[in-house]
Amino acid sequence: MSHRARVIVVGGGPAGLLAAGSAAEAGASVVLLERGPKMGRKLRMTGKGRCNITNATDVEGFVRAFAPNGRFLYGPFARFFRDDTLALFERLGVHVKGERGGRIFPLSDSALEVAAALERWVRDVGVDVRLNTRVKGILSADGRLQGVSLYHGSMDGAAAIIATGGLSYPGTGSSGDGYAVAESVGHSIVPTRPALAPLLADDRWPGTLSGLALRNVRASLADRATGKAVASEFGEMLFTHTGVSGPIILSLSRVYTRQSGPLDLRIDLKPAVSAEELTARFIREFVGAGTFGVYLRQLMPKSLAPIVADLSGVPADRPLSAIRASERSALVHTLKNLPITLRGLAPIEQAIVTSGGVKLEEIDPRTLMSRRVDGLYFAGEVLDLDAMTGGYNLQAAFSTGYVAGVSAAARAAALTDGPEQPFRSVRSTPDPAPELNGVRSRG
Repeated sequence: MSHRARVIVVGGGPAGLLAAGSAAEAGASVVLLERGPKMGRKLRMTGKGRCNITNATDVEGFVRAFAPNGRFLYGPFARFFRDDTLALFERLGVHVKGERGGRIFPLSDSALEVAAALERWVRDVGVDVRLNTRVKGILSADGRLQGVSLYHGSMDGAAAIIATGGLSYPGTGSSGDGYAVAESVGHSIVPTRPALAPLLADDRWPGTLSGLALRNVRASLADRATGKAVASEFGEMLFTHTGVSGPIILSLSRVYTRQSGPLDLRIDLKPAVSAEELTARFIREFVGAGTFGVYLRQLMPKSLAPIVADLSGVPADRPLSAIRASERSALVHTLKNLPITLRGLAPIEQAIVTSGGVKLEEIDPRTLMSRRVDGLYFAGEVLDLDAMTGGYNLQAAFSTGYVAGVSAAARAAALTDGPEQPFRSVRSTPDPAPELNGVRSRG
């Protein structure tokens, strides 16, 4: 292919790796520019180091997870979705397993394996990887891309794909460069804010429980003025030195960041049991010579017991047989509605993903090409797309990266001097394997 037919991919995260690899397999000459010393740095941290690759739910489930902007993904998902992702990883030697909630992880439980497989792939298909190379801007003329400017020189190309990520975890290279590049050529940026971030507590007691994980609880966000619940999640949470985190808290943080009025948190420590059933249980068990404090330490984690005693107003040294009906009711209410006053979200640097980004109306969902500059494409977290936890965000990065890659390759082929190069699809048929949660898996 001619030098002018080069596809330039900016960013070596999951979207950039898929874009570069798929563009190269589609016949393009591809160069990947990564501002840091290593590709896939944030990818290696995902899922607490386990990498939640995707989810077993259907397209509609994904679209709901990305509300209110999920409809944009119908286009990318129509061309590259979950089964295509899993087929690619199977081909690259990464086998998977399904877990609760449709989550799909590598069989090895290693995000390092996933990142290494993608890095090998892009190099094997001939991508020219250039590390420690930072893009400064876009070179264009008459609304058509000509190349990119670097902090040390420039590079011409038929197409460029911006896959620089958001603002979360800046130590991995997510510095927001892509937003400035997009704005410089007329794109609008939806204001960025943290998404999937820990919640900060105004109360001091959650910090005293730092490191304590609670499983099978229900957390709800409630309007501070009315007490009405606006969202709830069931699963696992974690107390931190500044508040709360964990899967269900991170999912609720997407609601928190979009609400205009103040919200607080309520934790149902016994969601499988109704208030009436708890009351009947306590009537049966509040007998004998035991004390309330000892009883609570048998009912829940020991470090949480004095907090519940204090919030319910029942002295820890009170004999069980002396607990009054009003105190029993207060205990039931506390167990079903453990209150945490919130003061905000953790900074965007601590968020798993960034909410906001390049305005979707300015991007063609069929190709991921800019409606401002022909030949300029966007993929991944730099777009105004974010979802709850569960593998949704990575799948969107893979899907948008793939579509941007093959679309950019098609443009490069059209501008090539001489005959068009044949396309080679990234898709492949995996080896026969048993079904696991509706997903092909091996191991």
